[in-house]
Amino acid sequence: MRTNLLMGKDEPLVVDKRSPMPMYYQIEEDLKQRMDTGEFRAGEMIPSERELSEHYDVSRMTVRQAMTNMVNDGYLYREKGKGTFVAEQKIEQPLQGMTSFTEDMKQRGMEASSRLIAFERQPATKEIAGKLALGEDADVFLVQRIRYADKKPMAVETTYLPASLLPELTEEIVQGSLYEYVENELNRTIEKATQMIEATVADDHQSKLLDVPEHSAVLLIERNSVLTDGTPFEVVKSAYRADRYKFISDIYR
Repeated sequence: MRTNLLMGKDEPLVVDKRSPMPMYYQIEEDLKQRMDTGEFRAGEMIPSERELSEHYDVSRMTVRQAMTNMVNDGYLYREKGKGTFVAEQKIEQPLQGMTSFTEDMKQRGMEASSRLIAFERQPATKEIAGKLALGEDADVFLVQRIRYADKKPMAVETTYLPASLLPELTEEIVQGSLYEYVENELNRTIEKATQMIEATVADDHQSKLLDVPEHSAVLLIERNSVLTDGTPFEVVKSAYRADRYKFISDIYR
């Protein structure tokens, strides 16, 4: 369904052709503002280049530049033979601070939920045992979940936890916030984590779980966490939808 983006004839002209600011940039800012106010909602089709060029009183080339920039920046997306649509805006995740997915979503006023795919106790692989500082024949809990924000899939998360540290872990516990359980129920404090991020494409399994086309861009994130006494607590390997998530960082000189 097409949104009625085209305003009344009496509305003041948005584009100032005398401004040193490029006209395509002014159009971008106007469209973004309308998205912020909810006038343009995610999934709705916006008017054609011709309609927008008539509204803004600029060339179609100028409109095309603005729309291409917004597609590249993730504000819009195109469907061949259909048109240009408003994209879901990405969730910003600061790289500073250590919070759980549930805590992140609560801070943004979003409903966090999970669907448990796997929960089992198994022998640690050599890689995982090394990262968790476990001895030979040690067991870990493998927990795999799909993470949702407002009921939309955001990530596939696979967590490895030392069974010796969490001997009474259950499916019910991992359905909620694991961090809250560790800190509130076990009275242990999670101190810090090392996090690695790399870009790749989703495999077939991830594509199905995240409800994205095959070979869609994803962010692979591995987090290795430790408690205040230096005990390794978890290894988490996650695949986040790159179209719905972005990481930001403040850098000081």
